[in-house]
Amino acid sequence: MPSLHSTPRDYMRFLRMLLGGGALDGARVLRAETVALMAQNHMGDIDVEPMLSAVAASSNDVELFKGTRKKWGLSFLINTEAAPGGRSAGSLAWAGLNNTYYWVDPTRKVAGALFTQILPFGDPLVLNLLEDFERAVYRSL
Repeated sequence: MPSLHSTPRDYMRFLRMLLGGGALDGARVLRAETVALMAQNHMGDIDVEPMLSAVAASSNDVELFKGTRKKWGLSFLINTEAAPGGRSAGSLAWAGLNNTYYWVDPTRKVAGALFTQILPFGDPLVLNLLEDFERAVYRSL
């Protein structure tokens, strides 16, 4: 199965590009319309449900932003309501199997990422760390 590998530095450049509407350091990577399309709800009235594990050694059951309505865009989880940590409604997020997480908040023009190499996915300690990190980022704004 193919997989995508990158570095935290490159991932942060990717997030900056998304915050820039598809442009980074004077170069156009994606059209602004493409980024806007990626950030739209593409599942209608259906809400994202908790993610249930099929392989317990690789992933726990996980519900990100518990109690908050969420949608899927093209490649992003979108919280439709403000999240308790400070993330604005309409923010975009993604996660990787080894407990890597990022978010992009276009409203407040901030992005953040947390990279670990811990299994199983949805590790409660890492999720608590992510929440603490996000709160600290938003307190600093």
